[in-house]
Amino acid sequence: MDVLIFLIPIALFLGALGLAAFLWSLKSGQYDDLEGAKWRILDDDDLPGDNR
Repeated sequence: MDVLIFLIPIALFLGALGLAAFLWSLKSGQYDDLEGAKWRILDDDDLPGDNR
């Protein structure tokens, strides 16, 4: 049972670290354009000089 003294703070720290990373990704705009990716797949603009 003495090992719980170490495991509980480590688990709380890792959980807080994951929450902080998630909140940072929200703040930086990671999830702003969820619809744009599916439309970019269908975009058929060829690059200039692309002779396929």
